[in-house]
Amino acid sequence: MKYILILTFTLLLNACAIFGDPTELDETKGWSAERIYQEGAAKMVDKDYDKAIVLFQKLESRYPHGRFATQAQLETAYAHYKKQDPILAVAAADRFISLHPNHPNVDYAYYLKGLALFNERGIIEKLSRQQISDRDPRALRDSFSIFKELVTRYPKSRYAKDATQRMVYLANSLAEHELHVARYYMKRQAYIAAVNRTKYVIEYYPQSPSVEEALVIMISAYDLLGMDDLKNDTLRILKTNYPDSAMFGNKTPTDEKVWWKFWESLY
Repeated sequence: MKYILILTFTLLLNACAIFGDPTELDETKGWSAERIYQEGAAKMVDKDYDKAIVLFQKLESRYPHGRFATQAQLETAYAHYKKQDPILAVAAADRFISLHPNHPNVDYAYYLKGLALFNERGIIEKLSRQQISDRDPRALRDSFSIFKELVTRYPKSRYAKDATQRMVYLANSLAEHELHVARYYMKRQAYIAAVNRTKYVIEYYPQSPSVEEALVIMISAYDLLGMDDLKNDTLRILKTNYPDSAMFGNKTPTDEKVWWKFWESLY
């Protein structure tokens, strides 16, 4: 709903810009819906996304019914995505989904919405080339949820395979984010908080490569807390699932309290 309200407000602003000056010559006056759409599509090819959006909005305003208006709504979402404006891209995609829940291309609207969130980055992140696992995980979780909804609702969609691959990447990145926070808590001697983060990784991202390190951090945290039973149970899980773990090598510290530090030194 938030995204739809944002898009509605933007459409109103654009409408004022388009129709606010009655003396301004509108070259599209008298054009058919098909011609306006074709001109908008041509602007998309030219990467003139602002002009394309204006044309698609004119089309929808003048000819609100029919296939050209419907396609223009979808193209508007794509144009915002290409402009790297994830908020408006998601809002436009949400609007399309709300208006046309049974449209043959509604799966593409879900896919586009997931992509917009997948690529969402702030200015600071772009300048610093911040790792995806270091970012605020909200957009990543939202993207994962949208891709999951796409795959669940439309398993035969042409976008399902790519969405599934992105879900794997997002799950691994979110798991790494949790470990990033767990390491921070370990350094601050907040061992219970570190354990909770590692438990989250194991419960929600059991197929991710981060599970092994999560177990290592958990063992160290339990050892530092003096919870020997839980430490030994976790150690057995690590040995069972990762018998070749670096934690069982000749150079591994005998003090399990520093296992998590040793793991960091390996990578």
